[in-house]
Amino acid sequence: MDKKVAIVTGAGSGVGRAVGLALLREGYHVSLAGRRKDALEKVVAEAGDARSRALAVPTDVCDPQAIRALFAQTKSAFGRLDLLFNNAGIGAAGLLEDLSVEQWKAVVDTNLTGSFLCTQEAFKIMKDQNPRGGRIINNGSISAHTPRPNSAPYTSTKHAITGLTKATSLDGRKYDIACGQIDIGNAATPMTERMAKGVPQPNGTTMIEPTMDVENVANAVICMDAVRRPRLIGRFDSETGPCAWEPRRFAGSSCPCSGRGGCRRPTPTPPPT
Repeated sequence: MDKKVAIVTGAGSGVGRAVGLALLREGYHVSLAGRRKDALEKVVAEAGDARSRALAVPTDVCDPQAIRALFAQTKSAFGRLDLLFNNAGIGAAGLLEDLSVEQWKAVVDTNLTGSFLCTQEAFKIMKDQNPRGGRIINNGSISAHTPRPNSAPYTSTKHAITGLTKATSLDGRKYDIACGQIDIGNAATPMTERMAKGVPQPNGTTMIEPTMDVENVANAVICMDAVRRPRLIGRFDSETGPCAWEPRRFAGSSCPCSGRGGCRRPTPTPPPT
C-alpha cells in the first residue's frame, strides 16, 4: 500500500506546522487541524506542489462534534487513516494558588481530553480499514518529568498523556494499532522564542535556554511511523503453501493474505536513514 494518510492537530503553527509539512514532503495525504482557518490555509500554501494532498480542517479539539467532523472529512477525502499526531496543546501561566478552575479545565480539555477524543475516532477508522491498523503519536513533554515553575496544569496533563499513550498502546494491539510518544523539549518555534530572553528556573534564577531545530521533531515523527510500516512486497498464491509472514518481527503489520496462507514472504523496506 503506497497511500499514507495522516491527521495532525495543532497544525497551524509550531511543531504541528513543521510535522504537517514534513509529512506532505514525504508523500503523505495530510489533514491539517487547528483552530485558525487562516493559519491552516497558510500552511497548505507553504506545501507548494504537495498542497493537493493537504486538507485544512478548522477544528477545536475541545469540541467532540468538531473532532468527529475532522475524522469524517479525512476518511471521506482520503479513504483511510494511517497516522494520527496528537499535538494540539496549551498552557496556563500563573501561580498555582491563583489559577482559576476555568484555566485548569481549558488546559485539561485541550491537552488531554482532546487527545483522548482524537484517539477514539482514530481507533474507529483504523480497526475497520484494509489494511488494518495504524500509528498514533502523542506529543508529550520533558516538562512532565522536569516541571517548570508555575506550570501545574501543563505538567499534569503531560503526565496524563504518558498514561494515555501506554493504555492506547495496550488496547490497540488487537487492532494492529501502535502508539508511541515523543517528549520534545525546547524546539525552536514561536512558543519558545522567550527562551532566548531567559525563563524562570527551579532554583529561582532566570536563565537563557538553548533550543533545537523543529525539523528534528518532524523527522522523528516520520521515523516513528516508518518503524511500524514495512513496505510489503509479495503476492497471494493459493499453491505456494501457508502464510510465511512473521507478525512479531514487525508490530502492527499484517500480510496481504490476511492469514489465509499461500503467499510469498513479504520483504520490508527498511526505515529511511
